[in-house]
Amino acid sequence: MAKVLYITANPMGEDRSFSIAAGNAFISSYKEVNPADEVVTIDLFKEYIPEIDGDVLGAWGKLAAGTQFDSLSAAEQKKVGRLAELVDQFVGADKYVFVTPMWNFSFPPVMKAYLDAVSVAGKTFKYTEQGPVGLLTDKKALHIQARGGFYSEGPACEMEMGHRYISVLMGFFGVPSLEGLFVEGHNAMPDKAAEIKEDAVKRAAELGSKF
Repeated sequence: MAKVLYITANPMGEDRSFSIAAGNAFISSYKEVNPADEVVTIDLFKEYIPEIDGDVLGAWGKLAAGTQFDSLSAAEQKKVGRLAELVDQFVGADKYVFVTPMWNFSFPPVMKAYLDAVSVAGKTFKYTEQGPVGLLTDKKALHIQARGGFYSEGPACEMEMGHRYISVLMGFFGVPSLEGLFVEGHNAMPDKAAEIKEDAVKRAAELGSKF
């Protein structure tokens, strides 16, 4: 039995969100084919995802110097405790499904906060004399991304930084497989938006049965 984290970063439902529509089709298909697997949904717009701020950095410094967790302030305990929960949950999973729209060539800020939360030395990677080494070598990942324009090829290709960032980070973590499913052009061609969405949902369902 595998554990899957289904991680979404879109405040809109599938009626308005092309990424969520495709993501829901994927995960429904996946569950149908893999009924014994555990699927954990993490809606980043509803979960508490602490940003790495002064409290967090200060608390990490205190803990590194030998301060006990119980001696941290209430704010520090809440934030670093939650960050520890998130990275442990991430490490404990077998598969990751990231579902995002493209916002300003990347993804919503809450996804960056989440990825920061799970980027922890000794958990998802480690430092060695030869440089950093990823620790998640037995995982696999998928990124479902909706893009209103066209970024897979052509002059705008180099402007896409959301999937590129996730790809680089998964490689840094040692994850050997990252697939991408992209929904493109619905804003550029609004007359074909329904067709684009229908095709994306179909492709996502097919991928879900094989992931």
